[in-house]
Amino acid sequence: MKKILFAFSMIFAVVISSNQSMAQRRKGMSSQAKGALIGGGAGVAAGALIGHNVGGAVLGGALGAGGGYVVGNEIRRNKAKKYRAYRRMHSRTYYSRRHH
Repeated sequence: MKKILFAFSMIFAVVISSNQSMAQRRKGMSSQAKGALIGGGAGVAAGALIGHNVGGAVLGGALGAGGGYVVGNEIRRNKAKKYRAYRRMHSRTYYSRRHH
């Protein structure tokens, strides 16, 4: 039963990620959504192996998705912070435009 559940969860994760990659080409996916998807898939697999039942897989998927969302959010915030710092350093001010 464990092998069947594990195989099903892996197939499900691959199908979900392939569908998401098709949607990503059209619309784009936020880093939070990517993190939640990856974390949820990993959580389902780990929960199925550790918990030895469907309840463990569901709990693992929920915790993994939540953790993945948090990680994705931190990645997004870090990218935004770097972008703002870059814009501050490379923005033209009144004095730099005046002498050109």
